[in-house]
Amino acid sequence: MKREVDPKETTRAQAFELWMKAPNPMVTFFKMLDVTRLVRVSSRRGLKFNMLMDWCIGKAAADIKDFYLLPVGDKLVQYDALAVNTIVKNRNGEVNSCDIRFNEDMEAFNQEYLKYSAEVAETCADRDLSEDCMVIGTSAIIDTEIDGAVGMNSGIFNNPFIIWGRYRKKCFRYYLPISFQFHHTQMDGAHAGKFLQRLQDVIRKVG
Repeated sequence: MKREVDPKETTRAQAFELWMKAPNPMVTFFKMLDVTRLVRVSSRRGLKFNMLMDWCIGKAAADIKDFYLLPVGDKLVQYDALAVNTIVKNRNGEVNSCDIRFNEDMEAFNQEYLKYSAEVAETCADRDLSEDCMVIGTSAIIDTEIDGAVGMNSGIFNNPFIIWGRYRKKCFRYYLPISFQFHHTQMDGAHAGKFLQRLQDVIRKVG
């Protein structure tokens, strides 16, 4: 569920005034993640690497209050749940968007990930949970290694967005460069940095 809130009654009041009408309010951070644990868990348990990444992203964001606020149009909206978006290649060879509601239970999240990504691939129709959840966008460019990517500032899609490519092996460990784009009204650099560190911590503890 989402509801409009008065920015003055939130911790983002000053940021709302400063950044809502800025010509480019989006900020992008780059970080190298050690994903050795995810690669090993993926192989051992037969789980998709990108599903594991999506779950870790949701887990890292779930306890950070700024993720539940999002500028939508000229308003500030508060959500009570998070979802993680994944891009799905459909049966026509094109792509569609699929939102998966975050669940602390990884097995339950995995079941929904497999179910809804398969449905989206077959129907070629997006699955949109933006009316109910603050959606964290992701895009995995697995055909190549990339160092990062800067997303567009559309003025419409203000959601945080994470992009990665193929992970890299070095000295028996695996590393993944990611880019994290966010709207400055939603969070400051310190909040983004905290999230990225939490993401690394979550990845290291996945069982």
